[in-house]
Amino acid sequence: MIITTWNINGVRARLEAALTYVRAHAPDVLCLQEIKTVDEGFPSSAFEDLGYNVATHGQKGFNGVAILSKHRLEDVTRGLPGDDSDAHARWIEALVPLGSRMIRVVSLYLPNGNPIGTDKFSYKLGWMARLIARSRILLEEETPLVLAGDYNVIPEPEDAKRPQAWVNDALFQPETRRAFRTLLHLGLTDAVRACHPDRGIYTFWDYQAGAFQKDDGIRIDHILLSSNAADLLKSSGVDRAVRAAEKPSDHVPVWVELAD
Repeated sequence: MIITTWNINGVRARLEAALTYVRAHAPDVLCLQEIKTVDEGFPSSAFEDLGYNVATHGQKGFNGVAILSKHRLEDVTRGLPGDDSDAHARWIEALVPLGSRMIRVVSLYLPNGNPIGTDKFSYKLGWMARLIARSRILLEEETPLVLAGDYNVIPEPEDAKRPQAWVNDALFQPETRRAFRTLLHLGLTDAVRACHPDRGIYTFWDYQAGAFQKDDGIRIDHILLSSNAADLLKSSGVDRAVRAAEKPSDHVPVWVELAD
């Protein structure tokens, strides 16, 4: 089974790019972030025509997450628990069949948090605390768990071409990285890092200053696996060629292959 995550940066603006990718790679499950549309505006029929079931948690003009699956989706949950006042559409989870078992797949879009010292950074850290709490509960269920999405976290200096350029950014703050390590220490495996321990693996390149042409990237899109999901890990990777296509997202797809 191939599970892919991609911050699409506007699904309607990049629908043809998304369909081209799906036709070429045919992931079993595709997690999307920043769909930037309400549920009714998501182009579900275009993906359904390619054999996908669609579940969305949308928001007008901002945020928004989705799970597309060739297999039926069960127990779909929208919204990250822990703050009833949070109206941002950043979390959707569902059960998906993997062979004779079920796995729980989450598509998440963690807050950016900039600028530091504002409510936006406090919201980011609070959201991460809720993510850790929810992950603890899901891990206790012992269902294989896949947490896929745009985390807006640069975990380590090797996850940036120029780490010094990010020292004042919310993505690379000590508090942000500490919370991410706390999440990992629940017993989760960073699939891409497990398969590619070397430097130079990035998932995001800014649109400005020729960042992609200079390979001035960062790795902020991650797929984290519970221990029983990591036992099924066959391979993982980043489809960076998508960034060179016409009218690209600033993020590229990240994927994991699990044994059926």
